Amino acid sequence: MRSRGSIRKILLIFSFVLILLGVWFSTTNAYTFIKGYLLFQTGQTKIVKSVEKPSRQQENLNQESLYSKRPNKGENIGKLLIPKLNATLPIFHGTDEEELERGVGHFEKSVLPGEQDNSVLSGHRDTVFRKLGEVGKGDKLIVETSAGTFTYRIKHVRIVDKDDRTVIVPKPRATLTVSTCYPFDFIGASPERYILVADLISQKLT
Repeated sequence: MRSRGSIRKILLIFSFVLILLGVWFSTTNAYTFIKGYLLFQTGQTKIVKSVEKPSRQQENLNQESLYSKRPNKGENIGKLLIPKLNATLPIFHGTDEEELERGVGHFEKSVLPGEQDNSVLSGHRDTVFRKLGEVGKGDKLIVETSAGTFTYRIKHVRIVDKDDRTVIVPKPRATLTVSTCYPFDFIGASPERYILVADLISQKLT
């Protein structure tokens, strides 16, 4: 029969081994894996979508309110300059046929040019945007309004279905989205849209 001293020694060794195992377990991926597995089984996990954060420069460019009031529908809110095409086009608030017959239309539910988020402009491919297909990634778009002059650089060129609503989704930074029908030489109602997505790179406020 073992003495009490031997039993105590065995218990001390066993306790020491458990402590070492605990330290190893908590400092390796085993702990993270098992914790994640248990959370998954109990339904406590949450899916977190990563959001692209604007850089410090972009935060300085973006301001909460550049305009004292929203324009009325049909009102001329400024000009769109496309240096690549040497074109200057009037912008009207609204995208109904009445506005699009006069120039470029500004989607009423989007922010105004220069403001943080997605400012959306549209135009007919057979009038103001006949040569928009010549404009692409890296080219600049300039918008002049009562709030100032806002310069954007095109980051993406997209061709999407005419019913694709991702064109007007919110953006984490000041963005200009320009849309027109596509293909440019298509006869009849076009099935797609030619999209230019541009980030604000500089502004000169009035």
